[in-house]
Amino acid sequence: MKILETRNLSKFFDGLKALNGVNIEVDKRTLTLIIGPNGSGKSTFINTICGFYKPDGGKVYFEGKDVTGLPPNKIYEHGIVRTFQTPQPLKKLTVLENLLVAERHVGENVLNALRYGKWLGQEEELVEKAFRILEFLKIDHLWDRESYKLSGGQLKLVEVGRALMTNPKLIVMDEPIAGVAPALAHDIFRTFIDLTNKEITFLIVEHRLDIVMSYVDYVYVMANGRVISQGKPEEVMNDPKVVEVYMGGG
Repeated sequence: MKILETRNLSKFFDGLKALNGVNIEVDKRTLTLIIGPNGSGKSTFINTICGFYKPDGGKVYFEGKDVTGLPPNKIYEHGIVRTFQTPQPLKKLTVLENLLVAERHVGENVLNALRYGKWLGQEEELVEKAFRILEFLKIDHLWDRESYKLSGGQLKLVEVGRALMTNPKLIVMDEPIAGVAPALAHDIFRTFIDLTNKEITFLIVEHRLDIVMSYVDYVYVMANGRVISQGKPEEVMNDPKVVEVYMGGG
């Protein structure tokens, strides 16, 4: 069953077609990968579906609803969460605190903040939820460490943890294992597989094909703002167009 669909999605920058009629479908509880050479339109595509850019043509549907051109906060409310290539934690906060600030709760309301008993219970529930997520990600031993002391791979997991605190339906990730050691990169993708069993879907842009291809369910290849190939990983890797345009650097 589809969770995300784009139809003839287009985006222009100063007359340049960054996206030229892109049609992509993402099934629920899958890992869908987008690859392509630099400048192919991958980042523009995910920025457009997540509301950071407004499309100049076409449609974006999420769970069958038209979400075309909605701002990022409205996209977020529908259950789409975006993470970035460079993690953006609050560096002076601990790992646990970074997860806690990711989800709004009743204590943030001015009136409710004065009613201690109203939000104390939810505060405790959020801490328990954050620890469950940290345990699932196998970084619960880092809960009280300031984020600036973490490695690049650990920061990526904190980003995933912050996304999970918002109860997402779809997580859109831009190079989640860039700069991460191979062993941890494999651990991260095994975690993604486990999360698909918990009703979470992933749309991922990534360059490290030697690692990701053994984990993803479906692949789209972009070049010059268009999808030039799609299919199962083995089908895409054997497509002459992919070899020429992507693998061959042509």
